Amino acid sequence: MTSTPPSAAGPLTGIRVIELGQLIAGPFCGKTLGDFGAEVIKIEPPGKGDPLRKWRLLKDGNSIWWEVQSRNKQSVTLDLTKTEGQDILRTLVKEADVLIENFRPGKMEEWGLGYENLKKINPKLVMVRISGYGQSGPYRDRPGFGVIAESMGGLRYLTAEPGRVPVRVGVSIGDTLAALHGVIGVLMALYHRDTKPGGEGQVIDIALYESVFNCMESLLPEFSAFGVVREAAGSALPGIVPSNAYPCKDGWILIGGNGDGIFKRLMKAIGRDDLGNAPDLGSNDGRVKRVTEIDAAIAAWTGAREKANALKILDAHDVPSGAIYSVADIAADAQYKARDMILNITTRDGTAVDVPGIVPKLSATPGGIRSTAPRLGEDTEAVLQRAGLKPETIADLRAKGVI
Repeated sequence: MTSTPPSAAGPLTGIRVIELGQLIAGPFCGKTLGDFGAEVIKIEPPGKGDPLRKWRLLKDGNSIWWEVQSRNKQSVTLDLTKTEGQDILRTLVKEADVLIENFRPGKMEEWGLGYENLKKINPKLVMVRISGYGQSGPYRDRPGFGVIAESMGGLRYLTAEPGRVPVRVGVSIGDTLAALHGVIGVLMALYHRDTKPGGEGQVIDIALYESVFNCMESLLPEFSAFGVVREAAGSALPGIVPSNAYPCKDGWILIGGNGDGIFKRLMKAIGRDDLGNAPDLGSNDGRVKRVTEIDAAIAAWTGAREKANALKILDAHDVPSGAIYSVADIAADAQYKARDMILNITTRDGTAVDVPGIVPKLSATPGGIRSTAPRLGEDTEAVLQRAGLKPETIADLRAKGVI
């Protein structure tokens, strides 16, 4: 199934997760937990399932993205709008450690499945709630997508060339950041539950915009202390010099020469020891004042060379630099392959496809791909039978459209 054998027992083996989320944020949280051994039971609405099954490029009617997002999961179809479906979820919650949901705030309570009700069934349950604006505050009831969170969190304001329209990062970074914050919350909550006397479960309240804002570095304190509004700066890293994209004859490369020692090596590499040895350029605050001059010197040097030649020289001088990779570059890269970051799987329909490997790398209990993404509802009967439902009850639920 995969070029690297999956871990026999990941660090989360024995943890059972119920995933109610759809599309990106909730399911990415579940995927990450599943990669490291958690049993993830994905609940999908009967009929169409998670909309991600039909997003972007499809192979034989199924999204290739789905194969990444839903590996190491079981698929159970369940109509949560029906009383019988809600009752089944309560049954599953009894033996669960974690429940992930990314509905609009109030929806779970509307179904009688809010945390106050669920913890009566299972006091040790950890519940991850991912929404646009969180479970409280004046915006809680607004619909929230990652793209809006990226804007409200301050990221979109900075992703542009000066004076031009702000651009999208290119991937659903707001959703992914929220998912990773959810994973962090799960690990902390499980640690508290399982190591503290009388430890119980709790709610992890994740807001998309807060997850983005948490990664905005010095944005707020600089505004608070100096009244400075950080503006878009294109490919440059404002206030940290030199760090930018520079043109070559056949494209662009990135150079991070902002360490004091690195700057000297960079200037030596480009034949500008006069700048490298200038007393006022020995630290970043001095270089910031002469950023235009420094960037121009570097660009003049790179502009006279092919990318490969420039990068070879910079590497020889131990200067952080690199090409701007497309996915074709990634797929062919030796470093990616050496670290098992490109794995080949065979999907349920027999298609061979490369997918991203496991992150992070754990030395003693590494993660792995134990199973490929499931067909819609393929695990429904097995999971429900394990939960104690009799075959005739399951057949009746199927007839009613509950599963």
